[in-house]
Amino acid sequence: MSNSPIQHFKLFKPYGFISQFIINGKQKRNKRLLGELYNFPEGTMAIGRLDENSEGLLLLTTEGQTSTFITSSKIEKEYYVQVDGIITPEAMHILETGVSITVNGKPYVTKPGKAFILEATPDFPERGKKIRDARHGPTTWISITITEGKFRQVRKMTSAVGFPTLRLVRVRVGTITLGALKMGDVETLETIQ
Repeated sequence: MSNSPIQHFKLFKPYGFISQFIINGKQKRNKRLLGELYNFPEGTMAIGRLDENSEGLLLLTTEGQTSTFITSSKIEKEYYVQVDGIITPEAMHILETGVSITVNGKPYVTKPGKAFILEATPDFPERGKKIRDARHGPTTWISITITEGKFRQVRKMTSAVGFPTLRLVRVRVGTITLGALKMGDVETLETIQ
């Protein structure tokens, strides 16, 4: 048993990275892993995941109990989502009250959450891979807050209401926010509770 101090971090995960340090016990050359961004201590694990195409706040810890607490409890996770088209009030209402999606091939209705249209475009840095430009039609930035974390849930939710996700950035987990972090930056945290 290691006597190393427990350490917690927050990271602005860039597009194109997977939320892991190793894949099936070894590193894969064609996948970008979290260890490329910072010299994390041995035993560091991501708390929850952001898929390869998603960006934003990722919490990391060297303590398994903290990870279990955050992922198993009803802690809010807020995402800023750029969707294809001008989203309708009806679609926003469905996103808030519950959307029928599939999870592991079975129908699932998401738990009620919070959703609203953002008044201004968020000031995020350009993504490594261009999304598209205005010639392809209008887009809307919305905020979605959920307490669950099913695989690709937010993407499935926006697609189910007819407005596919173009860009997804997690901005908050519980009371912890991205703050002033720049893409790829890591900050040490005193606690994650």
